[in-house]
Amino acid sequence: MSIKIVFSGNKKVDAILPSGFTVRTDQPVKEGGDGTAPTPFELFLASIGTCAGIYIVGFCESRNLPYQDIEIYQDLVYDPVSRRIVKVKLEIRVPKDFPEKYYDALVKAANICAVKKALVNPPEFETFTTVKN
Repeated sequence: MSIKIVFSGNKKVDAILPSGFTVRTDQPVKEGGDGTAPTPFELFLASIGTCAGIYIVGFCESRNLPYQDIEIYQDLVYDPVSRRIVKVKLEIRVPKDFPEKYYDALVKAANICAVKKALVNPPEFETFTTVKN
């Protein structure tokens, strides 16, 4: 898969996906951006929770369970010394009438998310420069 990254002015950096969609990012005004889109890091963090969410939707659909009122709250634990995230917490909030027997299964569904798997077993990164044709 090849994703093209383009610079759209000021601090805007966009990703053009093979599907034809463009994912736009920007920086906050206080950091010199225009504040028109999420930062790349915010987008990365959002991908964790939304990925878990799509697996929950799939789990519920396969069992004819309602999922529209389920919410996921994602919290981050930072280490102030290393200035990095050391834990991501996903709290799955279900409506009162959601069957309790599926609570653990929802957690398992959320945990098979591809984004989480990529973080647990990170890929090797290779960055290099070439000359455009």
